[in-house]
Amino acid sequence: MSRQSWLQNMCSTAGPFKIFSRRFIAGETLADAVKSIRELNQHGISATLDHLGESVCDRPDACAATDVYIRILDAIQSESINSTASLKPTNLGLDIDYDFCLTNIRSIMQRAKKAGNLVTIDMESSAYTDLTLKLYETLVKEGFSNAGIVIQSYLRRSEADIRKLIDLSPRIRLCKGAYKEPDTVAFPSKKDVDKNYIKLLEIMLARESLDKGAYPEIASHDDRIINWVFDYARKNNTSADKFEFQMLYGIRRDLQEKIVKSGYRMRVYVPYGTHWYPYFMRRLAERPANVGFLIKNVCRW
Repeated sequence: MSRQSWLQNMCSTAGPFKIFSRRFIAGETLADAVKSIRELNQHGISATLDHLGESVCDRPDACAATDVYIRILDAIQSESINSTASLKPTNLGLDIDYDFCLTNIRSIMQRAKKAGNLVTIDMESSAYTDLTLKLYETLVKEGFSNAGIVIQSYLRRSEADIRKLIDLSPRIRLCKGAYKEPDTVAFPSKKDVDKNYIKLLEIMLARESLDKGAYPEIASHDDRIINWVFDYARKNNTSADKFEFQMLYGIRRDLQEKIVKSGYRMRVYVPYGTHWYPYFMRRLAERPANVGFLIKNVCRW
């Protein structure tokens, strides 16, 4: 459903969908996002800001998206909010040309480095995994230590990818993954995805990995995984400044604040923009209860 243009056009103009989408999306403007981040900061929660968009197919749109990220980084600095930035390579031209996309991301990384800020390169569907890792590795080798990368635990290849990345002193956001993939590429069972998530965490949180400069970013709303991290950190005397937790905007605010009160770092992924439909549909797919809530409110509308 996230890829159906006719449904996207319908939902983007339907009042109930737009209203409910605000649960997961900070708004359509940068000012909306800044306001949301400032409120998070007041509760001791940092953020990473993402301008929604993906699968850009022409150069002017990719260049425009690049300019948006420059403005995002400038706004973070001028507004004095505690936030990094996150971007999707296909929003910056990866479907057009690899080198063109690299040039765009390099411009963003340069501005971020000048401002003393960080940028995470998001991972999209498995069709882009190799190219996305190549982008990240190229930028790190060029001296952009302020770059981060995302690894998805539902992909069968992720253990090998993480072991390869460790020597680059990586910032790795570990998430479960939200794209539909064939069983040959991804674990079909949630149980296996969760099991692999813990396995990957053990690699990332190992003393050897941390000593090499790895910085795990634990992106999960799962109480069992979060409690596992609490136990692991306590048993292994892992300092709270060696990793952080991450969650999505609008999900488990109670847990976010609990983590902060426990003395750990908490960062929230804050998306904004008019191209919210694909992101919104993936959030619905992750939590079926959200679908029922939406249908009930649409019927009332």
